[in-house]
Amino acid sequence: MLTSSAFAASSVHDFTLPSIDGAPAPLSAYKGKVALLVNVASRCGYTPQYEGLQALYQKYKSQGFVILGFPANNFGQQEPGANEEIKLFCSSKYMVTFPMYGKISVLGADQAPLYKYLTDATGGDIKWNFTKILVDGNGKVISRFEPAVTPESKELVGAVEKALHK
Repeated sequence: MLTSSAFAASSVHDFTLPSIDGAPAPLSAYKGKVALLVNVASRCGYTPQYEGLQALYQKYKSQGFVILGFPANNFGQQEPGANEEIKLFCSSKYMVTFPMYGKISVLGADQAPLYKYLTDATGGDIKWNFTKILVDGNGKVISRFEPAVTPESKELVGAVEKALHK
């Protein structure tokens, strides 16, 4: 039997993970869209970036841009809640409307295969919450932004705009 970690993925579109509601949510649904994949946490110093991420999503979603949030509890136990709690927190405190996935691991022995693919493609382990990985409409990694790079930074916004206008 072929396990999800045994196949050689050619893009992020090869992965399906559970949505925050538990339903299978294939990343292939975002073919043709520029996507920003972010490992998120509710109790992190970077958590207020949800506001900037939502603003970025609102500004560019009509141009073929999507943000995909992946809650993870890998750093400082800063995402201890269940998916239902995370969803409520994101929607009530930050009015998040971009797609959120179920809680995963982005580091270590139980690392989700998607994040194994992403870290292999970007040259190293995720170091903290709110690491942002930009992929093109073909699901190929364009660039990686460490947590201190805010969603409204010229560096990130410029990369999104460039990817959208290719």
